[in-house]
Amino acid sequence: MLGSTHGTFTTGLRARVDACGESPRTTVHGVTAAPGDQDVSGRPLHAAVPDLDRFFRPESVAVVGASDTEGRPNTGITRQLLAWAERVGARLVPVHPTRTSVFGIDCVPSVGALSEPVDLAVLLVADPLPVIEELAETKVKFAVAFASGFAETGEAGAAAQERLAAAVRRSGLRLLGPNTNLNAFERFREDLEGPAVALITQSGHQGRPVFTLQELGVRLSHWAPTGNEADLETADFISYFAGRPEVGSIACYVEGLKDGRSFLLAADRAARHGVPVVAVKVGRTETGARTAASHTGKLTGADQVVDAAMRQFGVIRVDGLDQLQDTATLLARARRPQADGVVVYSISGGTGAHFADLATEAGLPLPTLPQAKQDELHTWIPEYLSVANPVDNGGHPVGDWRGRKIIDAILADPSVGVLICPITGPFPPMSDKLAQDLVDAAEATDKLVCVVWGSPVGTEDAYRTTLLGSSRVATFRTFANCIGAVKAYLDHHRFTTCYRSPFDEAPRTPSPSFRKAQALMRPGRRLSEHAAKQLLRAYGIRVPREQLVTSAAAAVRAAGLVGYPVVMKASGAQLAHKTELGLVKVGLTSASQVRDAYRELTDIARFESIDLDGVLVCQMVGRGVEMVVGVTRDDLFGPTVTVGLGGVLVEVLGDTAVRVPPFGEREARSMLAELRGRALLDGVRGAPPADVDALVEVVLRVQRMALELDGDLAELDINPLMVLPRGQGAVALDALAVCR
Repeated sequence: MLGSTHGTFTTGLRARVDACGESPRTTVHGVTAAPGDQDVSGRPLHAAVPDLDRFFRPESVAVVGASDTEGRPNTGITRQLLAWAERVGARLVPVHPTRTSVFGIDCVPSVGALSEPVDLAVLLVADPLPVIEELAETKVKFAVAFASGFAETGEAGAAAQERLAAAVRRSGLRLLGPNTNLNAFERFREDLEGPAVALITQSGHQGRPVFTLQELGVRLSHWAPTGNEADLETADFISYFAGRPEVGSIACYVEGLKDGRSFLLAADRAARHGVPVVAVKVGRTETGARTAASHTGKLTGADQVVDAAMRQFGVIRVDGLDQLQDTATLLARARRPQADGVVVYSISGGTGAHFADLATEAGLPLPTLPQAKQDELHTWIPEYLSVANPVDNGGHPVGDWRGRKIIDAILADPSVGVLICPITGPFPPMSDKLAQDLVDAAEATDKLVCVVWGSPVGTEDAYRTTLLGSSRVATFRTFANCIGAVKAYLDHHRFTTCYRSPFDEAPRTPSPSFRKAQALMRPGRRLSEHAAKQLLRAYGIRVPREQLVTSAAAAVRAAGLVGYPVVMKASGAQLAHKTELGLVKVGLTSASQVRDAYRELTDIARFESIDLDGVLVCQMVGRGVEMVVGVTRDDLFGPTVTVGLGGVLVEVLGDTAVRVPPFGEREARSMLAELRGRALLDGVRGAPPADVDALVEVVLRVQRMALELDGDLAELDINPLMVLPRGQGAVALDALAVCR
């Protein structure tokens, strides 16, 4: 495993816009954010950071319901709390209405009888609500409730939890739980050094594999088992741990989030501090989401939104607890990369080729070593073996003085930031010598050295003593976990180098566009296409030249003003899918066609009992790439912005990317990069490149709209948004808007 410190995160990176893929630009509509703690919709812009020092290191602890009667659950808990209090130097006060002492310590009959201030109250009672109300009078800072039977059990339990949460809010104390456990009071090894992993779990059992990393020499500093999160939540602990100097990474097991905004603010705080957050998030499938809700009573959220939001704020999402262990450990303890290049070094050409295939497919950069470096390596490696990358030494050089020379030469190359050596099985004494050479080389460099020990036995001395005994080598048991952790390591440091908090640039005051748009909103109603396009115009989003008419004669006059050829469409608040009903006519080139089209459209609407506000006579827009840009509301995160391939392709392919506002140009461009059909924007089969800059600008204007109209706009769908050839802009051909 590794030992080191984190690099320093630097803000104000406008000078690095080229490396970060973002060009300088002005704020949309020229509105500059003013200082403040809330955005334009009244939501906070900074994480609330609770002072949890006295929770993890209290001076005094009251145990309500303490017991020393053997065979009772409370007795075991009380015994563990006594041992923990002694380790952290806290005074423990048992509280019980009928006992005079517990384990030889004098009891008090109730929390109201406490004669001294208490930092932490541990509630070993079935119903914590009455005790919380008593604690309000005693100025206790923190409480822990183990009791279950709350939101995880259904509606009645959720109501009981809300009553508990309300009592906590009135009391002024902070509560961990209910439905939590004793993990915060575990015995942590104090003989381990280096940056630590801080652990947050909603299920105590799921954190056990990470906690036992201590037996492999990995330092753990804290464990927060959040349970149902009636008060203290995952976000609170992320915010707190991000500011702790001993914390190198934060490992999370999350079943559901209490509040999406709080989670993003906490992730933003961690990103500002350069502290990586690694998370297993349950809920990728309907079954997983349903099971998680029954365990902790939390919203799991739409998984595509959760996934995008985590990536947007630098949270590294992994699937398995083994990945959580390995990735959190590597990110906590590895130094900042010196370069992005990864070299695979093995004693077998087959092993190197296999690993290189997997690593390349996962997106790890495996640069070809310079010819001069290859010539140097062939000083010790036979000429017939490939040393371009992967480097195959053939086996024999490992067993003598050449082994260390090869490793040092690879690490000396300036393009190399990571050396990975997969050892698929032990073959002493050569594997013992190779392991020791890798450890010694790692001690002499700032670059990352990783070993994959593939033996299923795991009792070999080279593994247990040499590799795990090293504070500088990252040791893995599988190819996949090594590749995933190294990619997360490189991605994280690339992310923090370019990170600018979107909350710093979020609008604090409404734009002139907001005031225009608000006048168009109709609470609880869907807007007609004409009204929806007026909404887009208010935010500077281009729409075709068009006029709304209510007679055939007016339609002919409008066509002359708009310019032939024209498109005619029925417009009404009830209309969501006009084409299927025959309510769109395209390519009309004469007054007679316009008159006939008007009569046909109104006849169809009358037959279908559809109320119209008129018929739109629209400019025909040239061909381009059809995209969709929209706004929807997520239960956890509020307004979200989606972009994807438009027209019928959005329904057939579902090729979309989503982000949670606020976000800037770099995120808007990264949304486009995620699309499987991204190449269409670059021009295919002779088509010219599309105006990507105009598309990005529309996405940014829509996200501004989503923020400012958060209380008014339930849904927005611009489809298709025709992105014209480069330099010609983008035009919203159709739009649907639903008001809240």
